[in-house]
Amino acid sequence: MLVLSRRPKDKICFPALDISVEVVRVNGDTVRLGIEAPKDIKVLRHELVGQIQNEVAAEQCGAAKLSHDMRNRLNTATLALHLMQQQLQTGRHEDAQRTLERAIDAFRTFSSTLGTSPPRSDRQSGMQRRMLVVEDERNERELLSGILRMNGFAVDTAEDGLEAMAYLDEQELPDGVLMDMRMPRLDGPAAVSAIRQQPNYSGLKVFAVSATDPDDLGVSTGPRGIDRWFAKPLNPNSLIDELKREFSPQLN
Repeated sequence: MLVLSRRPKDKICFPALDISVEVVRVNGDTVRLGIEAPKDIKVLRHELVGQIQNEVAAEQCGAAKLSHDMRNRLNTATLALHLMQQQLQTGRHEDAQRTLERAIDAFRTFSSTLGTSPPRSDRQSGMQRRMLVVEDERNERELLSGILRMNGFAVDTAEDGLEAMAYLDEQELPDGVLMDMRMPRLDGPAAVSAIRQQPNYSGLKVFAVSATDPDDLGVSTGPRGIDRWFAKPLNPNSLIDELKREFSPQLN
């Protein structure tokens, strides 16, 4: 991991992408950044990303898709930036610094591969839901867990489907499972199938999180499969909103 401490006027450069990020000013819980990038690369505030993603999706219909590895790395960077923003807003500056280092590392590896409004908190008493995050990539697992915790969820984690099955067998069932689909030992589709075959797990919500197209994995949606499919790179705001919507009928 590349670990950096930057002061105002210091820069972070990504030569393969011809992008540089300058720390312009640090003021309390706000970091002002200056970004230089080629004209054909869009640089956006996070609140505009959802709108632009919809436009880009329409423009690129039928075009080649990002590779599985690139989607995972972009997802890691996106999660890190959203988590860092929330940590800054709540005064957790040291945590935000560590998260920034993860984001920088994710962008650096993403660059190398190419070769060239924050989530809302819902911490009302008695409404906390417990999620099991199943992800073999440690950085993604910790960042996604951090975002869920910042938004009022209790979170446990597992490194793959086999560890997730052991957790479900030994611990009190969570309210939901967020599961990557491509993992070693026991992958997502096999783990989902095993869960749905257990009567004791009836009613457990299982959400797929994957950079792979659902048609390529043959996982059904419904009582015998997954409840929802979330594509990487994730939009954390939409993820939190959709998870809360999934559980909201149980809260009434």
